[in-house]
Amino acid sequence: MIAVEASTSLYESMVQRCASYKNFTPIHGDVMSFEPEGRFSLIFLGGLLMYLNENDVITLLQKLKPLLSPGGIILCRESTVRNGILTRDGAKYQAVYRSVSNYQGLFSKCNLTVTEICLNAPYTLMQMGCELIKKWKTLVPNSLQIIPAVGHLAYCGLRLGNPWIIKIPSVMGVDFPELTNHFFVVRAVSQSNSSNETSSAIL
Repeated sequence: MIAVEASTSLYESMVQRCASYKNFTPIHGDVMSFEPEGRFSLIFLGGLLMYLNENDVITLLQKLKPLLSPGGIILCRESTVRNGILTRDGAKYQAVYRSVSNYQGLFSKCNLTVTEICLNAPYTLMQMGCELIKKWKTLVPNSLQIIPAVGHLAYCGLRLGNPWIIKIPSVMGVDFPELTNHFFVVRAVSQSNSSNETSSAIL
């Protein structure tokens, strides 16, 4: 297993947490310039594509595709919006949130096929809580917000209401929360029917 991380703090934490694993190789660097050797049964991209523009996404996917062993997959976990593209371009945080269909289009451009899409329910519940608290803070004066109590009630309500509470906004035609999160299982088109497996992975 090879893991690439550009952030110094996250890299140091990763090294500490995974020190006991003998088959683990950490690399401190930029995934766009990383050149791995060999082939992999699993390539995991965890919240990475949302920080890349479209050209860089395509460049990265085209670089990773030949590294897949027969039957291998690219597993992506990305924050998503319901429609179109939402760009955040602040001084401290930049991201590109794409819709599920937008990601499918990007994968298709790289001759990759999406074989499974799964909603990340825990992330969606967390986002619902965050957006509810944010809305509460905009509507209620500071002196009346009692955030600890309201936060606890929101947390308990979301936990008790799961899983049906996630479905309510869609049934009512409300775009809430603004951000969701999905897992995408992606395969090279020529390998989509292969069942062979190997034992290496890149994260």
